[in-house]
Amino acid sequence: MRAKKPYKKNRKRIGHGIGSGHGKTSCRGQKGQKSRSGYTRRGGFEGGQNPLYRRLPKRGFSNVSFETRYAIINIGEIAELGHKEVTPEILKAQGTIKKIKSGLKVLGAGEISIPVIVKAHRFSESAKAKIEKAGGQAVLIA
Repeated sequence: MRAKKPYKKNRKRIGHGIGSGHGKTSCRGQKGQKSRSGYTRRGGFEGGQNPLYRRLPKRGFSNVSFETRYAIINIGEIAELGHKEVTPEILKAQGTIKKIKSGLKVLGAGEISIPVIVKAHRFSESAKAKIEKAGGQAVLIA
């Protein structure tokens, strides 16, 4: 007979008779909620005590329904496209942005050297400066 590998530990076989040491209550103690099958304790449960999240006061709210969220594109990405004119509709049709949302905002990450007419709803200061330095135009859409 082959000897067992020393690092391999047998799993605990509960409920296999009193001689196993894990019989009768199957390592669950006596009666109570934790001894029942299907028991799971949710996060933040404090044994029936009023939990911390209910003891603390509620403060503020997040009014996300009126939030303006912009589709974002960087100057570097516009330079890679190689178009003479860039609008939100062109970018959406091309798949560069998925949704126009509340509008398009152009940010200044990256470099641009070709003159491009960019039509967007918002521009960062650095993006506007880089577009105009390259000889292009930053046109605001109302």
